[in-house]
This record gives sequence, structure tokens and C-alpha cells, in this order.
Amino acid sequence: MFLEKINSPQDLKKLNLEELSTLAQEIRSRMIEVVSETGGHLASSLGATELIIALHYCLNTPKDKIVFDVGHQAYAHKILTGRNALFSTLRQYQGLSGFPSKDESAYDPFTSGHSSNAVSLALGLACARDLLAKEEQFKVAAVVGDGSLSGGLCFEGLNNAGHLKKDMLVILNTNELSIAPNVGAISNYLNKIISLPVYNRFRKNVEKFLKERVPRGSRLIKLMVKFEEGLKGLFVPGMLFEELGFRYFGPIDGHDLKSLVPTLKNILEIPGPRLLHVVTKKGKGCEFAEDNPVKFHGIGCFDINTGEVQAKKSQPGLKSFTEIFRDKLLQLGQSDKRILAITAAMPEGTGVDKFRDAFPERFFDVGIAEAHAVCFAAGLARQGFKPVVAIYSTFLQRAYDQILQEVSLQGLPVIFAIDRAGIVGEDGVTHQGIFDLAYLRSIPNLVIMAPKDGPELEQMLEFALGLDKPVALRYPRADTTWAAGQLMPLKLGQAQLIKEGKDFTVIALGAMVLAAQEALEILQQEGLSGNLISARFAAPIDIGLIKEVSAKTKFVFTVEEAIIEEGFGSAIAQELDQQVRRIGLPFEFIPHGARGILLEKYGLTASGIAENIRRIIKNHG
Repeated sequence: MFLEKINSPQDLKKLNLEELSTLAQEIRSRMIEVVSETGGHLASSLGATELIIALHYCLNTPKDKIVFDVGHQAYAHKILTGRNALFSTLRQYQGLSGFPSKDESAYDPFTSGHSSNAVSLALGLACARDLLAKEEQFKVAAVVGDGSLSGGLCFEGLNNAGHLKKDMLVILNTNELSIAPNVGAISNYLNKIISLPVYNRFRKNVEKFLKERVPRGSRLIKLMVKFEEGLKGLFVPGMLFEELGFRYFGPIDGHDLKSLVPTLKNILEIPGPRLLHVVTKKGKGCEFAEDNPVKFHGIGCFDINTGEVQAKKSQPGLKSFTEIFRDKLLQLGQSDKRILAITAAMPEGTGVDKFRDAFPERFFDVGIAEAHAVCFAAGLARQGFKPVVAIYSTFLQRAYDQILQEVSLQGLPVIFAIDRAGIVGEDGVTHQGIFDLAYLRSIPNLVIMAPKDGPELEQMLEFALGLDKPVALRYPRADTTWAAGQLMPLKLGQAQLIKEGKDFTVIALGAMVLAAQEALEILQQEGLSGNLISARFAAPIDIGLIKEVSAKTKFVFTVEEAIIEEGFGSAIAQELDQQVRRIGLPFEFIPHGARGILLEKYGLTASGIAENIRRIIKNHG
């Protein structure tokens, strides 16, 4: 096996193209084997295997820099850069990150996980390089998927890079297209010609001659460039990038190393901004992933022989918050045609897929463009519709300005269904939804709700749609009780006193209410009794009830699944004369690991909350 002999990208250079192709299959087998046990972003990484091999083969990494957009496709990169022995720890607590990580390897210039930023990052590296000494020079390549092109930031980077004319390469990896045989053959031939050093030397010499020796030489140069562009434009879809200032090459087969490697070598020697367009197949080499690339984009543990995903071990009577939201939105949509669903390339993940299937004319997937999703929703709301924007917490922060300016400032009834709020788990530091309370609470006119369980989520969604105000509804990636039960009616900003006691008061938000309730039961067995308030609203806060109940006890605690700095607990502390002990997540980035492990680590389980309360009372009682 070739893979056993690869300890760094330098070892690739000892292999010929046939051997590299064999290595690609070995890497795919390794990825499938590990991800079947750990879960992860399989389909994208399988599709980019040859591309990553070719990049490391042609570049001198880590001196030369590869910047991955998002990083979904980077598993082969990890395997080739000295991390194969640890690859079985992928996405596990204290194991390898599922994304490129600057703290993990010198081959990862940035920690990534969000979309559309690679071109801008690469341009920054290229500009910095040009300010350094000659001996410190290096090449820069940005690997961008077609999905990232829907993000405006990507085009901002392309526009600026073309203007600055910096020496950098953008690899556009599209995996939703196919190359027609005739067009592909002609295109591949043209790319070989246009990227050849002899052609580019000839082109440069002709330009120089025309400028220096021929009257109106500059005009002839423009005509020559136009001819080249026109020739390419007959066969390739690259004129947009040419207009942005990039020399475009492609599309070429991203799995054909015999074409990919020489083309890449030639292009890397051409100065200025270049874009190589490669076409790959998502899930390449794994039948299940090829047949269902959406399912295997981000997949849990699965049977390596059948592709069947291992069923979640859920207790009877439990459903995920996402499933409850999904079913309730569908129900409400059946009786109110003004309800619309919007998502940013995550219909299945956010649970709006059933709404999509039932009401396709009232569903909008805007692609990876969260800021646009929010602006778009504002336009719909202005005309009397009730848009529900379903986005993960970590990605909603990309649209902060639009939430403030286009929705809250206008007072428009846009509902933000914020999935994955709190500890997300294995996707790690870039995906933890722990900052939303802090940044959303800074926005006036925005109602923020958090349900403690499934029935309350259903209740809150219906309530939000009837408010005629902008509302953020946050809930975690977790299972919860869902059977309908006795619910206290909702009034704007009203909390609920769940339990009374004499020693301390706990004000909990969202899913932490149930954990706090269990903590109080533990402490009650030890002779300590406490009040428990379910806040229900993070804005506005029921400060009247909280002051009334808290005044009767010496100790006051808040519990939230978010950073405590400027969050829910901080808001309570600003209003009370008593000292408030805030239980939540520290003001830091939270690493990857199973949700249960991380909740325990940071004291957000029933036993952890009980221990925190017990310690404070013992030390200050």
C-alpha cells in the first residue's frame, strides 16, 4: 500500500501518476472506513481526493499555502499531511477536528468551517507575501466549492483579487455539473494549449514586441486578448471570471490525474490571478454517497456494507427539537397561506424539507447566503407574509447587520428559527451555537424565546407567528419530550414559576430548565430547596417576577446554554440588586466532541448544575 509510505506531501513526489491514482483509492477506503465509525462530511471529501493529491504534488506545502473554503472537502488533506495515524479520532473529543485547524497542523493556515471566505483569505496571504523578502516568497491556492459562490463574500474577494492582479490561484470545484464529451474534449485541449509554458512565453513575447516595435501595438494586444477570450468563450463557461480579472482554465475532470497534474503545474507558473475550474463527483468511489450525496454530505455513523445510517438511541417519548419544529411548521402552514419557509442551503438540517415538499411555491432555498436570506425575508414580510427563516445559530451570525437594519429597525414580523443553538458537538469550534444570545440581545425590538421542551416549542412557534414582531426562537441540537401536555399560556415577556423553595433561586432558559429541575431534585434530597423560574423569554425579560421571587432567597443563579458574557444571565444581573451567579459556557471557543461530553465538561448537566449551586452555598452560606 502506498498510503503507509506517505508521512508528508513530500513523499507524494516519489510516486508517478499511475501510483497516485492507486493512492487516491487507498485514501478513499481510509475515509469511508473511519467516517462510518465517526460520522462526518464524507461525500465532499471523497469527491476532492484527486484534486488535493494534485495540489500537494505540485506545490511545496506547507511553505506554499492551501486555503480551503468551509473545509468539508479536506479529509484527504489531513491524511496526506501527517495525520493519517490519528484519522480514526476524527471529530472525537480531543481528537482531530472535522475541519482544517490552525492549532492542529502547519499545513492548515486557517481554522475554517464557514463558507465563502477562502478567496479573501488567500488574497490577504498573497498581498502579505509580496511585502516580504524574496527568500520568503510562496504560492497561494484557494479551494472553493460551487456552493460557496452563492455567498457574496466570495465575489467580493474575486473582484478585489482581479483588481489587485496578485499572483494567486483559485480552484473552483463544481460537483453538480457534468462535462459533455465533445465540449469536455475541446475544453481540455484548449486548456493544455493555453496553460503550456511555451504558449505563455510566446504570448508574453508577442505582447512585448507589439508594445515596443509596432505602432498601435496596445490596440493589437487588446484584439489578441479578445480573440483568446472569444475562443475560450465558445467552449467554456469562464467569461465571468475573465471579466473579474482572472485568467480562466477549465472545466477539466477533477478525477483525471493525468490531465489535472500537468495542467496544474503549468498554471502555477503563470503570473497573476488564475482560476482553474475542475468538475468532480460528490461521493466518488462510494456507491452510497454517489447515489445520495446530500445524505452523505454530513453523515452519522453508518454500516460500511449497506450504507444504512445507525439509528439514534432515543428514549421512548423523545423527538429532536428540529423534528418538532418541522412537524409544527408544516401543520401551521396548512392553515395559513401567508407562512413561508426560507433556508440557506440547509432544508433537511433545519427541518423545513417537509414544508418544501408540501408547499414548494412557499419555500425558498437561497443557497449559502444568510445575509441575503434575512434581507429577502424582510421584503416578503413588508408585503404581509410571515417568513420563517430557519438557519443554524453559528451561521445566523453572518447576517447580524441584516437582522438589525432590515428586520428589527423596520419592525418586520420575520421569525428566526435558530437551530443548533448551544453545544453542537462534533462539528466543533466553528459550529458551536453559543454566541447568539449575546449578539441578539444587543438588537432592540427583537423578541427572543427559548423553549424548555417540545410542547413549548410548538406553542412558541405559533405564538411568534401571531405577534407581528421580529422574533428569534432558539433551540438546541438535542432530543426532548414532545407529547402535548398542560402548558401555561404565553404572554409577551412572561416567565413561569415552576417550583418554589426557600434557600436559593434558579432562573433557567430553554432546554436548561429541565436540567435545572433535575438539579433541584438532587439538592432537595440533601436538604436544600430552591425556586425554579423558566424564563421562556431572553428578551423582553420578566424582571418583575424574577425580582419578586429572588428577593425571598439569599442566592440567585442563572443557567443558559450559551456564553455567559453579555448573555441572558448578564441581563438578569444588570437588573437585580442581589449578586447573581451565572452558570453557562465560558467566554472562549468550545472544541469539538460529543454534546453529552461537552455539557458535562462545562457543568451544564443536572449533576454539574447541582454541584455549582452546592459549592456556592457551602462557601458563602
